[in-house]
Amino acid sequence: MQNVAENWLVLDITGSAFYLGLDAFLQQLPIMLFTLIGGVLADRLDRRRTLLVSQYIQMACAFTLAALVFAGYFLRSKHVWPILVLSFVTGSAQAFGGPASQALVPTLVEKNDLPNAIALNSIQFNLARVVGPLLAGAALAKFGMTSCFSLNGLSFLVVIVALMLLHVKHTPPVAPRKIHEELRGGLSYVRREGSLLALTVLAFATTFLAFAVLTFLPLFAKQVFHQGVGEYTRLMAFSGSGSVVGAIVVAWLGKYKRMGRTALIVQALCGLLIAGFALSNVLWLSDILLFCTGAALIIVFATVTSLVQLIVPNELRGRVMSIYMVAFRGGMPLGSLVSGYFASKFGAPIVLICNGILLATVATYFMVRSHGVREL
Repeated sequence: MQNVAENWLVLDITGSAFYLGLDAFLQQLPIMLFTLIGGVLADRLDRRRTLLVSQYIQMACAFTLAALVFAGYFLRSKHVWPILVLSFVTGSAQAFGGPASQALVPTLVEKNDLPNAIALNSIQFNLARVVGPLLAGAALAKFGMTSCFSLNGLSFLVVIVALMLLHVKHTPPVAPRKIHEELRGGLSYVRREGSLLALTVLAFATTFLAFAVLTFLPLFAKQVFHQGVGEYTRLMAFSGSGSVVGAIVVAWLGKYKRMGRTALIVQALCGLLIAGFALSNVLWLSDILLFCTGAALIIVFATVTSLVQLIVPNELRGRVMSIYMVAFRGGMPLGSLVSGYFASKFGAPIVLICNGILLATVATYFMVRSHGVREL
């Protein structure tokens, strides 16, 4: 709900594709700056407590944004910088909470159930992406933006209570080294494991090229289909619905042979779907293409993440997953910023066509050269 309202608020204040991309960039920039340190801390500190602190900070940011909108700050000033600052702070909290969360999941399930657990996580996340935009559209129309940001703030209380009820024993490292030494150890492990390095590069390329389609949905709703926030939330809902279906497929398949090959084939298909969406001017066809794109993206992400989690040992899990997250999450802001810049020059459809073709090309390269991915 907050993402929908925030994107619409930024577009209302600035009317600019660049600022949409900049806001997405600042939400994800801390992932590149702080996640590696967060990974070291995830191997040192109680992961549950780290997640709790992250939730408290994100909740405070949501309530601050709600208060600013309620007070009419943006109507009076037309300043977008408070939104950008709060996006950066929220991203910083996620940079430390993310590795802790990723490292916590494998301690809750057996190894053979890990792909199913990751898929379940994707299902609940993407169900929120389906329900959230629909609720956001209704809330924006009836109660205004304050309601979206306030409800987001309240939702963190549910997560905080759930974490407090979770009992996981924390075993601190016997002889922790300096942070930079532990970080170097994680980087060396990823570099030695060729398939891990290839999966990390693949994750970066996917998020860098594919996520611009979600960033530009307000522009497509407004400029291509000449509709309002209702159409924007509809497009978000189709994308989220597809993601839920994709996650269910991954959960149904579980652990199976040739997971790497499957991820590459689906990634190439995803690139073609993105290019098709950019070319479409027919609303019902765009809905279908967005649905299929959402499904393909989640199949790729859940499969690649499962493969990384299956490879890495538990004592290095926080650090390795933080490196993976830098690539996975770091590709989003860089891709949004670069795509936003070129979209302001050449238009969002042309940028998405190029991104889709490049994404299919990356998948084809790994299919041909493999680097250990095709055989996983």
